[in-house]
Amino acid sequence: MTVVRFEAVTKRYPGVDMPAVADLNLVCGDGEMLALLGPSGCGKSSTLKMAAGLEELSEGEIRFDDEPVSRLDPGARNIAMVFEDYSLYPRMTVRENIAFPLAARGVDRETAKGRVDDALALLGLTGMADRPVTGLSGGAMQRISIGRALVRDPRLILFDEPLSHLDGDQRVQLRTEIKRLQKTRGVTSILVTHDQTEATAMADRIAVMRHGVLQQVDTPEAMYERPANVFVANFIGEPPMNMLAGRPAGAGAVHVEAFGRAFAVSPLRASIANARGQDLIIGMRPEHLAIARAEGATADAVVSYRESRGDADSLVLEPRTGADVDILVEIAGPSDIRPGDLVSVSIAPERVHLFDRVSERNVEQRP
Repeated sequence: MTVVRFEAVTKRYPGVDMPAVADLNLVCGDGEMLALLGPSGCGKSSTLKMAAGLEELSEGEIRFDDEPVSRLDPGARNIAMVFEDYSLYPRMTVRENIAFPLAARGVDRETAKGRVDDALALLGLTGMADRPVTGLSGGAMQRISIGRALVRDPRLILFDEPLSHLDGDQRVQLRTEIKRLQKTRGVTSILVTHDQTEATAMADRIAVMRHGVLQQVDTPEAMYERPANVFVANFIGEPPMNMLAGRPAGAGAVHVEAFGRAFAVSPLRASIANARGQDLIIGMRPEHLAIARAEGATADAVVSYRESRGDADSLVLEPRTGADVDILVEIAGPSDIRPGDLVSVSIAPERVHLFDRVSERNVEQRP
């Protein structure tokens, strides 16, 4: 097992002004699965390729434990990769595909058979071991690809969007399977994905990237509860957090312009915000907002849209103050709330997030 360290890693491409990856300092722990998460062009794939040796570093160093690897060829790093398109050999059987890396390394036949049989059993593929891979489901082919990665006993497995080609049911099943296999083998792994649900379900920690810059690295739970900035707050959580203009209001509260009134916040956040005395972005997750029918001046908003999803209703609210902003709310369903209803809005004080309006950083983060 291996600790992977990115030390001040930068990647520049010729003819491109901005670096694809800028001064990345990141650690993937021994036996950990770390997800690199972000939109297209954020630098996550370049980071993966540098770890694999498929791209050269412009600056910095990558270490496997204490060993610098940036000058090693890909074959000398003892890594395995699982791609989104499976990359199987169509004329080979399931067993032959999994055994191929061992044959290429000259592993003796008896040892190779034992390791392949173990991988087949671990992945539930024993019954189809001698079938050709053509015609198998996408989920089965991706399990074969994972088996081929595991069988070589790598120091590091790199997963490059491994579930992108699968349908919904296969995706849910295989992300559970990958997590189980990774923990069973205890192999250090890095996952690249643009899907926050996938990252949250599979990874021990998530590293969110934007424009080549690391925004935050933390457990999924910690990142959801305390996002470092507005970008992370919008990227983690579905639907995204409501972002509303506001300001400190004293006495443990903030004034939210969209509603024209104050909301209580936690004592820590209120004290930090009031000490800074600055304009704020007020973050409120749709699932943390509560609504109640209201009349006249007690109403905060009118319901403009309702989408029922069985166990939950997704609502769009228009504030009555004239603010040009929609508020998303998720409540337990099915509810009797309908478009046109007037409602009041509330939220628990500890669920309000405060961000600096200029830097967009969480006010609880150190400057």
